Amino acid sequence: MNGTELNLPPLAYGPDTAVEPAPVKTGRTVRNARLRTVQHIHTVVMSGAGFLGLISAVLLAVLVQPVSGLALAIFLVSFLLVGMGLTIGYHRLFTHRSYKAGTALRMTLAALGCMAGQGPVVFWVALHRMHHEFSDRAGDPHSPNLNGQGRWAQLRGLFHAYIGWTVKHEVPNANFYARDLLTDAPLMWVNRRYYLWVALGLLLPTAAGGLIGGSAYAALEGLLWGGLIRMFALHNVIWWITSFAHVFGSRDFRSRDLSTNNFWLAIPTLGESWHNNHHGFPRAAVLSFRWWQLDLSGLVILSLEKLGLVWEVNRPTPAEQAARRAILPTE
Repeated sequence: MNGTELNLPPLAYGPDTAVEPAPVKTGRTVRNARLRTVQHIHTVVMSGAGFLGLISAVLLAVLVQPVSGLALAIFLVSFLLVGMGLTIGYHRLFTHRSYKAGTALRMTLAALGCMAGQGPVVFWVALHRMHHEFSDRAGDPHSPNLNGQGRWAQLRGLFHAYIGWTVKHEVPNANFYARDLLTDAPLMWVNRRYYLWVALGLLLPTAAGGLIGGSAYAALEGLLWGGLIRMFALHNVIWWITSFAHVFGSRDFRSRDLSTNNFWLAIPTLGESWHNNHHGFPRAAVLSFRWWQLDLSGLVILSLEKLGLVWEVNRPTPAEQAARRAILPTE
């Protein structure tokens, strides 16, 4: 499962034998200023909509009535469903191919991931594979560690990795990074209807609020909490990983970057905060390598495996883990 060089994890997009990334990004990005501008406008609109939803909900809670239990329940269900679309779908299945699944489940996960408003599945996968290739080196779209030494440099790096990169990054070339997805007809059917899924991600919680709550106000709360605030929360979950999980935390495994594990982010990120585990073993379907490392996404994958809905679930063996355990300079 892993590369022949124990200190180099396999690249996320290519063969299992790890190699150093090319010194230049020739062919890896799309040199199209208009496309880049459209992508950045998309980010501003989606991020801004979520933030405005949060502000609106706070104002309603203060000026009209407190947030209802129904609204919070709709938020939790929407967060878990769409979040799983991102974590076990976009990330572990489509980007890293850490397990296999049937067409219906794959299409469902792709549609749920689209509802997060973070871009179509092919774009998201290409961008994340580019991150793994250049992680914490020149070419990484969101590394916090490329701004030099000192506290101010670290703060600038964290700001860039948290949100600044979203309106600065180059557009990855899907034909280079995600060619396997471009030939996947069912997945491309979902990908081409990205904005339909985004719209459904807003309409479904609105309808749920109206039908269950029986009022227009309940429908509005459903839109705000199950749609816009859920979108805001999942954007921030990803930004926590792109920034904090490359600066703060522990490093249990050797990798070509500064990825870290963060216990305190494990639940809200649905297990994605075991980021050093992930960079040490990019194709691992379950990221909890110790009993106390809670990985909700991994538990869902294991449950789907028991039901026979997924198979060939990638797991690093104890020997592979031991061989890659970090030996830090301070030890």
